[in-house]
Amino acid sequence: MTEIKAVGVVGSGQMGSGIAQLAAVHGLDVWLLDTDPAALSRATKSITSNIHRLISKGQLSQAAGNDALGHLRCSSNLEELRMADIVIEAIVESEDAKKTLFLELDRIAKSSAILASNTSSISITRLASATSRPRQVIGMHFMNPPPIMKLVEIVRGADTSDNTFYATKALAERFGKTVICSQDFSGFVVNRILMPMINEAFYALYTGVATKEDIDTGMKLGTNHPMGPLQLADFIGLDVCLSIMKVLQAGLGDNKYAPCPLLVQYVDAGRLGRKRGIGVYDYRAAEQVKRSARL
Repeated sequence: MTEIKAVGVVGSGQMGSGIAQLAAVHGLDVWLLDTDPAALSRATKSITSNIHRLISKGQLSQAAGNDALGHLRCSSNLEELRMADIVIEAIVESEDAKKTLFLELDRIAKSSAILASNTSSISITRLASATSRPRQVIGMHFMNPPPIMKLVEIVRGADTSDNTFYATKALAERFGKTVICSQDFSGFVVNRILMPMINEAFYALYTGVATKEDIDTGMKLGTNHPMGPLQLADFIGLDVCLSIMKVLQAGLGDNKYAPCPLLVQYVDAGRLGRKRGIGVYDYRAAEQVKRSARL
């Protein structure tokens, strides 16, 4: 089985930075890559802040925290990934963008390296087809935020080898995660169930069944969900939800997965959720209060 000592992560958003943090805290050398220097800077600050918070709460020793930060390197140059044993992509949820990246990673990464995708819905088999190493391509879907959520969904493509699967599973378990396995169908397990529920919540709002507050309260108190579906959509990103619904509709060929027009409208308007300050809910006033409190 491939021994993983060095990890590359491409994409320094919330998912990528969280995965990089996990790897660093668990003693692996990590290269975090992003073409946007500002995004890398934000990710570095976020990871540093999160590790200091773990230290202050007694969940990590000062020495272990310093060691974790020493394992982390940031770069905008993909060539830095030449020595990585596994590269995990966590870029935008676009098949074309991921295939383009995998084509580059296939050229750069050493021949034994595993190429993993954090995609939440796109076919691993199709992503693997962009490479000359389909046996070493696998889906490794972390939940958001990766340092906190306990689950990793592993998806084997048509040609994924047993060695690739077991090495990836061992890495997830080293991170303290519970692993579930999915066949390579659109949406896999989690999002095939979750996203239609979120989409239906948008339809309930769109058709005037109830207010957004009552929809979320109903699901929180009526089904014991920790977060209502519309609030969760804002947390995930409405653009991500829309992208996954489109993948489900195209991949499964059923119009029951058609995205709600209200979801489409919000994304068209730039109302993408918490990351933009407004989605189904408006977070701008609360963010302003937080900024003022820090001054």
